[in-house]
Amino acid sequence: MMAKSRKKIVIVDYGLGNLFSVNQACQSVGLNVQISNSKYDILNADAIILPGVGAFIEAMNNLEKMDLVNSIREVVKGGKPFFGICLGMQLIFSKSEEFGSRNGLDFIPGVIKKFPAVINEQRIKVPQIAWNNIYSINSNWTATPLNDVKQNEFMYFVHSYYVDPFSKESILSLTNYNGIEYCSAVMKDNIFATQFHPEKSAEKGINIYKNWGITNNLI
Repeated sequence: MMAKSRKKIVIVDYGLGNLFSVNQACQSVGLNVQISNSKYDILNADAIILPGVGAFIEAMNNLEKMDLVNSIREVVKGGKPFFGICLGMQLIFSKSEEFGSRNGLDFIPGVIKKFPAVINEQRIKVPQIAWNNIYSINSNWTATPLNDVKQNEFMYFVHSYYVDPFSKESILSLTNYNGIEYCSAVMKDNIFATQFHPEKSAEKGINIYKNWGITNNLI
């Protein structure tokens, strides 16, 4: 009997990703991953992961220069599973206020805003580089990649900008940083994304990759 072929997942390399740690996390939970910047590989993948660390404008410029925008859009439009991480989450929204205004991939309506330097007359540290907790609006993460995560579980964050979705329907988790409550994970149809880095968030974070794979029949 012929063995069942494994689903192929492409980690998109556009020059601004924490590729190694994401790749290691995926392999450790049994996901069949490949790092690539090839349009062919992206279009023929069963799912894609868009990681990212850095500036929104540079990221969108790189994706356009490498002619990857349309390929990513085709994958998402085709209903294949998509996982965005940190900057990769921000890129799926409408636009960013970083250094003016720059349009994103616009999969989910919303804008990317910068943490203010001062809140209630007190200066806060920007970027947020810290462990911080995540929690949900309705306390229900059943049948999502956060299924095994407890309310107020701590995850690792590194970012100066945060997502402000136009609708609460896509918000999967929230986080509070110095009095600013913001969206730290989203889920809409085949799209899942986190502002935090699951691959740097110990066992519970790594397990998010496994749950994403299971819920999307990738493992």
